[in-house]
Amino acid sequence: MNAAYEQEDSVKISPVAYFRSPFPTKFGIPRQSGVVDSLPGEIVFVPEFRREEAVKGLEGFDYLWLIWGFSGNAGSWKMTVRPPRLGGNRSVGVFASRSPFRPNGLGLSSVRIESVETDVPDGPVIKVLGADLMDGTPIYDIKPYVRYTDSHPDAVSGFTDDVEWRKSEVIFPDVLKEKFIRLCRPDSPDRAVAILENVLSQRPVPQYQHDPSKIYGMPYMGCDIRFKVVDGKVEVVEIVRN
Repeated sequence: MNAAYEQEDSVKISPVAYFRSPFPTKFGIPRQSGVVDSLPGEIVFVPEFRREEAVKGLEGFDYLWLIWGFSGNAGSWKMTVRPPRLGGNRSVGVFASRSPFRPNGLGLSSVRIESVETDVPDGPVIKVLGADLMDGTPIYDIKPYVRYTDSHPDAVSGFTDDVEWRKSEVIFPDVLKEKFIRLCRPDSPDRAVAILENVLSQRPVPQYQHDPSKIYGMPYMGCDIRFKVVDGKVEVVEIVRN
């Protein structure tokens, strides 16, 4: 073995930006980027990279790759994990999974560019859609998505090809939709409600949890979205201001 591989090297990396998300905690965040393709977020650079020339040319791309850190994780990684797509019942190797518990705690996400705002406080700010990042997540690198190399539409995708992920029906009473709009004050109320319904349709609960009486609380946009899962349906039961 080459001597270079025998020594234990480490590379120090620092964030180039941080992410702004409607999710202040991990709970409820889509399990993969692009699953809720309308979910908004913002990339805000640290002062060192807060320069317009750093994003010059980015307006010519539709998507970005984000390399980021699982900053909200507590606990150690394991050689095998139980993916939620397999119902948490079957194990696969950590490197055959998208588990957030990884040896180096790094995540990779593809997000759609909504706009690049330069004439704003803390600009440039990149507004994106479809991210699976928590608010405050450190971003270590940003690269443009290139179709001719990054797209493999005929690729075999392991166990994900065999297990279809179905959205759940969401029961969201009009009175609670109105309360959500009143408490959270979104810029586009109808769009905000539709995005929230899409998030809830992913059934953001542990796969081993089947108690229909259990009420979950999902922090989102400054509110606590309280819901339960009954017969596979997600039912919103209350919304309160955090």
